[in-house]
Amino acid sequence: MSQVLPTRRLPAFTLLALALPLLASAPLHAQTAATAAVPALAKFNGADTAWMLISTVLVLLMTIPGIMLFYSGMMRAKNALSIVAHTFAATAVVTLVWAGIAYSLAFTPGSPWIGDMSRALSDGLLGAKVGAHPSAPTVPESAFFMFQLAFAIITFALIIGATVERMRLSATIFFAAFWTILVYAPVAHWIWQPTGWLASMGHMDFAGGTVVHIAAGASGLVAAKVVGPRKGFGTEPMVPHNLLVTIIGAGLLWAGWFGFNAGSAFEASSRAVGALLATQVAACVGAFVWGICEYVQRGKFSVLGMATGAIAGLVAITPASGFVGVLGASALGAAAGVGCFLAVTRFKRTTGIDDSLDVFALHGVGGFIGTVLTPVFALKEIAPVTATVLTNLMGACAVAAYAGVMTWLILLVVKPLAGLRVTAEEEQLGLDLAQHGEMISGA
Repeated sequence: MSQVLPTRRLPAFTLLALALPLLASAPLHAQTAATAAVPALAKFNGADTAWMLISTVLVLLMTIPGIMLFYSGMMRAKNALSIVAHTFAATAVVTLVWAGIAYSLAFTPGSPWIGDMSRALSDGLLGAKVGAHPSAPTVPESAFFMFQLAFAIITFALIIGATVERMRLSATIFFAAFWTILVYAPVAHWIWQPTGWLASMGHMDFAGGTVVHIAAGASGLVAAKVVGPRKGFGTEPMVPHNLLVTIIGAGLLWAGWFGFNAGSAFEASSRAVGALLATQVAACVGAFVWGICEYVQRGKFSVLGMATGAIAGLVAITPASGFVGVLGASALGAAAGVGCFLAVTRFKRTTGIDDSLDVFALHGVGGFIGTVLTPVFALKEIAPVTATVLTNLMGACAVAAYAGVMTWLILLVVKPLAGLRVTAEEEQLGLDLAQHGEMISGA
């Protein structure tokens, strides 16, 4: 059973979160130059808006049910439902926090480090005079808001794969709220808000190699270290209970990734089509190369391996999808197939850190490969090449360091509030019964 959450410690940390906007150069609810430049009655493109709505649904499907199934199948049967509970809870918390203040902190001009509060409580996103965000001028800002919300949801959902089978649901709830405000919103602002400091330097991240995958990978690694390993890690077999469920989840992730990458064009255009093509090519190359690596090592092509290789290719192409052609996508898929294979097969054994579902080895390493190599394979005939390898390397390292340190600090605060992990008895019984009073039939 989850322990009762004390409330007396909440106000101090909540005030810290709400104080972030004070870092912004613009006052609260100030009408900034960037937002003033958007006409009150913007003329929206119907095709672009429809594509953004479809892309939003595709990205949401990546989490519910994609991540749920992908992660659940790789867990032991006695914990398979717990990841569903954690993902549902995180989705609800991130949505409420996003609508309250996180979107405003991420996507209003403010300062180079954080946005202002002019969109707090989703102010100005609905109504007859709704405008557009400068990054997506042909669609209503509410469509841009929803698309970015879907990104925030899946980014946190990736992280909890590192701490499955021992983290409390109550801890995940607090973690989701604080992490979205203190990590995701600032990082998204740095790179995707035109006034962000990394955006101003030309950092290239088309759809989230840095914002999503590096941030999630670094945070997952730190969370796994802070929470500690599962009981029996390294000494007991912890084999997936249902690989078919995992493969179905991988298929949903693959299909949803087209909305993730092609939707980041914010328009129904040739660039969106190019991003979709690059996404498919990188996924296929990643699956094939991973399979070859497995065959060389074990003499077999595993289904889980090829699915994981496809995910590695998808992660690596994410920051580059709107900048590269087929050859670049192939190179990134191959690099991620080899790099992530080596990380997944060696990292936990070498470090002793129980990153349960290889969040860092897959998303952190794959995101780093894709981010650093994006300027190498970017084509000027597709889009402006605004970064060098050094520029993107610096951005990748800055985000990884910030996300890791902040995750450590957040979990230090969450621990006395909710307790980070279940008791040894609950872990032995399984989180499905211990935390939720449910179980899969036959488990």
